[in-house]
Amino acid sequence: MDRDNMSGPKTVAELAEQLRSFAEDRDWQQFHTPKNLAMALAGEVGELLAELQWLTPQEAAHAMDDPELGGRVRAEIGDVMIYLTRLADVLGIDLVRAAEDKLVEVARRYPADQVRGSAAKALGS
Repeated sequence: MDRDNMSGPKTVAELAEQLRSFAEDRDWQQFHTPKNLAMALAGEVGELLAELQWLTPQEAAHAMDDPELGGRVRAEIGDVMIYLTRLADVLGIDLVRAAEDKLVEVARRYPADQVRGSAAKALGS
């Protein structure tokens, strides 16, 4: 799929539809089981981690300033987004709604006035 032949999706739902069509066109939906997609997602997250693993916090914060490193990080984040979106679509999960629901839950568990400035618990844990 080349960039010239794609009208870019504007929403997560549009991206999910585009990925669904991409898989259907190649008869790949048979391989896109939740287990396989979750494993592929984990692999891609590992590849993203590998790009940042040995950087200092300062270097990691400026990774996108380096065209080569930034390109690799961007590509890995793209892979993560693709597999996460495809997994959610296969499972019938609205990604935006799931994130919103999780944020409400985390806000309830960790009120800002009680945890401000504390790294004791990270978002989403």
